[in-house]
Amino acid sequence: MSENVKDELAMPTKYDPSTAEAKWYQYWLEGGFFKPADDPQKEPYTIVIPPPNVTGRLHLGHAWDGTLQDILIRMKRMQGFDALWLPGMDHAGIATQARVEAKLKEEGKSRYDLGREGFVEQVWDWKEEYATAIREQWYKLGLSVDYSRERFTLDEHLSQAVKEVFIKLYEKGLIYRGKYIINWDPQTKTALSDIEVEYKEVQGALYHLKYPLADGTGHIEVATTRPETMLGDTAVAVHPQDERYQNMIGKKVILPITNREIEIIADEYVDREFGSGAVKITPAHDPNDFEIGNRHQLEQILVMDEGGKMNENAAGYQGLDRFECRKQIIKDLQEQGVLFKIEEHMHSVGHSERSGAVVEPYLSTQWFVKMKPLAEKAIELQKGEGKVQFVPDRFEKTYLHWIENIRDWCISRQLWWGHRIPAWYTENGDVIVARDEAEAKKIAQEKYGTTDLTQDHDVLDTWFSSGLWPFSTMGWPEDSADYKRYYPTDALVTGYDIIYFWVARMIFTALEFTDQRPFKDVLIHGLIRDSEGRKMSKSLGNGVDPMDVIEQYGADALRFMLATGSSPGHDLRFHWEKVEQTRNFANKIWNASRFALMNLSGFTYEDIDISGELSTANRWILHRLNETVKDVTRLAEVYEFGEVGRVLYNFIWDDLCDWYIEMAKIPLYGEDAASKKETQSVLTYTLDQTLRLLHPFMPFLTEEIWQHLPHEGVSLTVAAWPKENQAFVQPEALKEMELLTSVIRAVRNIRAEVNVPLGKPIELLIKATNEDSLTYLNRSQSVISRLTNPEKLEISQDLPVPDKAMSAIVKGAEIYLPLTGLIDIDKEIERLEKEAKKLDGEVERIEKKLSNQGFVAKAPAHVVEEEKSKQQDYQEKREQVRARILELKQ
Repeated sequence: MSENVKDELAMPTKYDPSTAEAKWYQYWLEGGFFKPADDPQKEPYTIVIPPPNVTGRLHLGHAWDGTLQDILIRMKRMQGFDALWLPGMDHAGIATQARVEAKLKEEGKSRYDLGREGFVEQVWDWKEEYATAIREQWYKLGLSVDYSRERFTLDEHLSQAVKEVFIKLYEKGLIYRGKYIINWDPQTKTALSDIEVEYKEVQGALYHLKYPLADGTGHIEVATTRPETMLGDTAVAVHPQDERYQNMIGKKVILPITNREIEIIADEYVDREFGSGAVKITPAHDPNDFEIGNRHQLEQILVMDEGGKMNENAAGYQGLDRFECRKQIIKDLQEQGVLFKIEEHMHSVGHSERSGAVVEPYLSTQWFVKMKPLAEKAIELQKGEGKVQFVPDRFEKTYLHWIENIRDWCISRQLWWGHRIPAWYTENGDVIVARDEAEAKKIAQEKYGTTDLTQDHDVLDTWFSSGLWPFSTMGWPEDSADYKRYYPTDALVTGYDIIYFWVARMIFTALEFTDQRPFKDVLIHGLIRDSEGRKMSKSLGNGVDPMDVIEQYGADALRFMLATGSSPGHDLRFHWEKVEQTRNFANKIWNASRFALMNLSGFTYEDIDISGELSTANRWILHRLNETVKDVTRLAEVYEFGEVGRVLYNFIWDDLCDWYIEMAKIPLYGEDAASKKETQSVLTYTLDQTLRLLHPFMPFLTEEIWQHLPHEGVSLTVAAWPKENQAFVQPEALKEMELLTSVIRAVRNIRAEVNVPLGKPIELLIKATNEDSLTYLNRSQSVISRLTNPEKLEISQDLPVPDKAMSAIVKGAEIYLPLTGLIDIDKEIERLEKEAKKLDGEVERIEKKLSNQGFVAKAPAHVVEEEKSKQQDYQEKREQVRARILELKQ
């Protein structure tokens, strides 16, 4: 791009987002601007993307998450960091396999028709299709990721890292295989971890049963919400101190339907106050019963198969679905007189997060990670200065609460898509854990004298591989250049809904295998909801495709709305009106920039000169720019992007567009060449710096405008971030402009009140209330005239107050518009009396505040002084208003 300004005709009257977005994204890619510099003189700054699942296209939540990360990485890149944003995607075992199986079902096939290899090939085809779609969406959003480093959780190198972690944990005794009650999804026929289970309050029933004592001396009452599991009962338990059952402990009862004898045992787990104080024990179908069964060496009887149907241990109910069995067994127990009471019971029921099926506690042989030793390191980390910083910090408690109460993690999944467990078995059931089959055979030969092995059919939980994401993507376990330079990472941006799923697992695996925290900060955002606060879902039909928003309003409008729509940790409500408002903001910036360019004909970057004595307006806009640079940088560093947006919006809309550009028209349209060049310089510089500040939020719009401005460099993506400049600190100019804008605003308000358009000349009298105000007002006569359009303007400190006039009181001046032909005097008195009443309230409020000794004693001195200054200001204005009312009434 030329360093000199383009012909203003090259900048269209309207901004076309679609054209600009396609053009500039391609330009950025071709320029390699998203790749880190790998410059040892620069400090590295790294973000790894939370890898989206290849189950489908990106949703608004992904767009929000990506936008926040892009703001960070673009800002750091401009600040001179060696910035890397590493992209990638997750294979998402259960979710992706379920999608592909559903697709096959529509074709009348199942995965078993294809076999394992054929099915996995189909899933890879699915992955390629959706990975391409996700990349296209990243392009559309303008995400500045380094595509040359893109990773996938099933990439060969990441698979090697997964095996390495599995083997090391196994060798340390932290991975083990055993029978345990796990969460089982009968629909997908796979194990689930605790956090893949969603609990919902469900209206069910509590069924009260009588189990007859084997010696014929009576019965014992138990209650259950799942009567179908009674077929697997192996004991009845009571509390050892429960006096009601002391003579029954050790006796046998006859289990109805099966007629098996089971023992009455004593265990402190039993709650004496719940129900009858006696509970049925089904070790193969309840996690608490499993623990009790282990303590008492009880038999474990499975009565269901993997699909949730009753099996051969279920007496005459074999083949029935578990819920059909429940209906039949209730009927049979009632007929036998065993079931004597049914009462409604609201209880929490686990559902599979993936399939929605009711989860079945199920005894199964699975692989587990022993979590306590890993969790202890993570807990210890948070006690020191080098801890992971959660933003907002309240989420640290959420994280710690879970990790302090963590249970062993079931990591095996009964799937074909994923990292296959690197374990092989001999015919005798010996287990060999190895990196590949060749290594496994070598170990088996040396240890067991055989090479006849079968690999474990299961795959690892998706979160096992994604838990290694911050360092496996950098080349670990090799000591690669990227790993040495860009790990650990600096910031992770993610939603509060996966603190347990993902954030915790990345922390404890990183500590175990790299001895470092995986990231310095975790920025937590909420969920995107619709305008009514409801979660977006297919069932409600309230979802919004981010690509539809971009097509209608452009990526920048969507990005700015998402980034500024809430504060850290809070949910965001999506409103189409807010996107439209942001689009209007973009148009405002475009129009202001077009005006600037139309007045920069022949002006080059080398012509910019902001030294020397500048006009009040020029000194003021540089002062406000400097304040904006300071505030935006400070707020962005603490992730307060909503506040950053507010600061930028107010500066651009109010200060730059509504005030400065209007004032700049006077010298730009005038005959004074020096004044014109000074204003061209300040306008160009201010617009350039403003576009830099806005660029991380609105990259396309800002690049398009910046490339038309006089500039040096090739792209805003690698332009320097603005810095504070003490030379721009001009409190006197700020004070003068506050007076000037107050006067102009007051005149415009009076015109509006009496319905006098700006095009109609008026008589304007301004009485300065002090010397400074007089100086400022006299110096700004040309600006006042241009922006208020008086046919007569008089400014004086001892101006006689006209008898009949519209008036306004501002700090430092009284403004009068003689009434002749303008107003109704009675209405003006009524208006002033309302103003006086309002000022009475303000004076009374501050007087109460200052008379409160608690406030005066505890508040900082500068706060008390500010209140005293306000008190004086309100009192002066009130006296002026009261005096004016008296004058009009005479």
